[in-house]
Amino acid sequence: MAGLRIVVMGVSGCGKSSLGEALAHRLGLPFIEGDALHPAENVAKMASGAPLTDEDRWPWLARVGEALAAPDGGAVVSCSSLKRVYRDVLRREAGEGVIFVHLHGSRELLLSRMQRRPGHFMPASLLDSQLATLETPGPDENAIPVDCAEPLHPALERVADLISARQPR
Repeated sequence: MAGLRIVVMGVSGCGKSSLGEALAHRLGLPFIEGDALHPAENVAKMASGAPLTDEDRWPWLARVGEALAAPDGGAVVSCSSLKRVYRDVLRREAGEGVIFVHLHGSRELLLSRMQRRPGHFMPASLLDSQLATLETPGPDENAIPVDCAEPLHPALERVADLISARQPR
């Protein structure tokens, strides 16, 4: 799986970090937590209940794309990647072969997960703004949809198999 660049994407509470870490381990790639690349100002803004603007996101997305491009052997990164233009930044920084794993689910499930995450900087009050911003990846975006209600292990195996099938032999 050398050279793979994978972004596990979706709104807060969908399980990006959980699936991303498991997928990285399964594929023998490093995992990069996209939230750790946010500047302190972004974290403080979200923690206060204010949604990020595009202007807030551009430097962060560039950092995520650069981090994804850096490992020679490939990597898996968690990053919301809510709009196509954000995914375009990641492709520009990391290369056109980026695979997006799009975790999606019902508002009710996402909200319940967010409410059970004590100490996370992203308050549940921002879920609706993220859902309003989300642009589902188009058929030309090399994306794999995953319902986040699916249990982790079956989702992991299905995604890993789909990624393997997309790799040249």
